[in-house]
Amino acid sequence: MKKITDERLILRNLQNIKIAYIVQTIGVLCILGYEFFKGGLEGMRENPLWMVFMLTSVVSGYLSMSVSVEHEKELKNSKKSFIVSLIVLTVIVVAVTYLTSITPNSGWIDGLLIGVILFICGFIPMYYVYRLRAKQEQDLEDE
Repeated sequence: MKKITDERLILRNLQNIKIAYIVQTIGVLCILGYEFFKGGLEGMRENPLWMVFMLTSVVSGYLSMSVSVEHEKELKNSKKSFIVSLIVLTVIVVAVTYLTSITPNSGWIDGLLIGVILFICGFIPMYYVYRLRAKQEQDLEDE
């Protein structure tokens, strides 16, 4: 098979892939919706399609982050942006941890556990965007 070099055909092929992805996602959501109405939230989460859907969503999100960083019109200071994001994340985590710990039937260990999980889940994409921006700054300096 020959590699496609015509930009119009490459764009059309990417649009076809996008449409196929949308149809596939709608199909997976319909199946999960059926499982939700049939067996509730637990029944839906027991279906292996739930893991496929979550994994696909995470991968799609990370790929979108790399495109959005490259598409930024003005160059942002990656360190300053990272520090501001880290401060905002820390404030949110502290607030959620405190509110969880004062909730009835929850203790400070539950709040701390939720806070740590929330911090890790927020820190990983934030660090990924920081690395993308730092790499973009480095590439611009090299040119």
